[in-house]
Amino acid sequence: QVQLVESGGGSVQAGGSLRLSCAASGHTISSYNMAWFRQAPGKERESVARIAWSGGSPYYVDSVKGRFTISRDSAKNMVYLQMNSLKPEDTAVYYCAAGSRWSSAFGYWGQGTQVTVSS
Repeated sequence: QVQLVESGGGSVQAGGSLRLSCAASGHTISSYNMAWFRQAPGKERESVARIAWSGGSPYYVDSVKGRFTISRDSAKNMVYLQMNSLKPEDTAVYYCAAGSRWSSAFGYWGQGTQVTVSS
């Protein structure tokens, strides 16, 4: 089992940058698929970025390609989401999620961190 805690959210002007951090405990993230999701008011939750436990090419939703980067630091048991060139439409609560490498589901979630981008 793994517990996740996000940090790094806040308010930023359009065009600015933020780095979200996800601290994992209880189990090494090297055994889990990791992802970032977001949910804006009135909208469905969407998968923003994910990276498999085995590495390889990360997945990004089209709207953030070229602007967001997901990464992991296994030594620190941390996952990051670097967000550049932020747009007002990026405003949402961002969640870190983990899923067993044996499953397609993400069954472990952080509490979420608010990202607000003003124009």
